[in-house]
Amino acid sequence: MGLTAGLLDKTVFLDTAPLIYFIEGHSIYQDPLFELFKANDEGKLRFATSTLTLLEVLVQPMRLNRSDLVDKYEQILTSSPHLDIYDIDFRIARRAAQLRAKYNLKTPDALQIATCVERKSDVFLTNDVDLKKVTEVAVLTLKEIIDKGPL
Repeated sequence: MGLTAGLLDKTVFLDTAPLIYFIEGHSIYQDPLFELFKANDEGKLRFATSTLTLLEVLVQPMRLNRSDLVDKYEQILTSSPHLDIYDIDFRIARRAAQLRAKYNLKTPDALQIATCVERKSDVFLTNDVDLKKVTEVAVLTLKEIIDKGPL
């Protein structure tokens, strides 16, 4: 099972970058992301994300008039059986404000991590090394996966 072994039966919150890298085929991260998404497809781990991710992944394809990518992102985020997409509500906004105050995070990062924490995901998967300073949830970067190999 390789790198997914440490994530079995866990909920992995997807930040925006890992989803973009997987869908658009970022070469360095493609193999480990393929393994994670395959485990998710098989129901061995669960993904979660927020509606903010949907907003962020659609901007560039819309700028480029890439309706194929818009459709692909929307389909994955709204119809995958092992992926929960959460709205940002008052409780999450309040937690995001606390995280911004404590760590000086950017608003989108604070909202993503707050959603992860409030919805009780086990791991926050990102490519932003700066988010490792957050202690409210286990933060795993794609770089760590590449550097350390299997979890």
